[in-house]
Amino acid sequence: MSLFMRIIRPVLSSLVSSVYVVAMSILLVCPVSGGQNTSWILIDTKALTLKVMQGDKEAVTFTDIAIGRYGADTDRRRGDNTTPLGHFTIAWITEDTSFHRFFGFRYPSQEYAERAFLAGYLDKKTWNVIRRAFASGRLPPQDTILGGNLGIHGIGKGDIHVHRQYNWTNGCVALTNEQIDRLTKWISIGTSVEIR
Repeated sequence: MSLFMRIIRPVLSSLVSSVYVVAMSILLVCPVSGGQNTSWILIDTKALTLKVMQGDKEAVTFTDIAIGRYGADTDRRRGDNTTPLGHFTIAWITEDTSFHRFFGFRYPSQEYAERAFLAGYLDKKTWNVIRRAFASGRLPPQDTILGGNLGIHGIGKGDIHVHRQYNWTNGCVALTNEQIDRLTKWISIGTSVEIR
């Protein structure tokens, strides 16, 4: 074997091995969808609709949803009873709650935390805790000035007539129990949610 081949063979072997490891890592983090569009959720707080989207096409629409009793805002704080506007993902799913089912948002988002920090009502330590949670893929703390435990849920044993007439939640998005059961097949951990 030539000197050139003795030097280049280990380098090539190492390079091929590295490319394989990187390719497999990408496939594990971003699996191939088999040509199907990934489902995501679009919530319109003015029209009070929740749409399951596949790419840019509507798969199903739920009407007469309820949001926070004081509407929706990008400047949400704990206890203000508003629904946060923006982009979130589903972080956890609870099948048996007082609200029938619960699909929890990964909230507060980094954008909410940064705005609150720059506005001066979120301290630097809490801002950094939220940022580190996002960087490591963990759920951010749910007990800050920004609030938490927000998501999409049913009405449980609540009054269906109240649900149809008023925005009544503390900041979550509510559907009827029948609607939340139908939505279940479209939701998984990591599902993207856009609230407008």
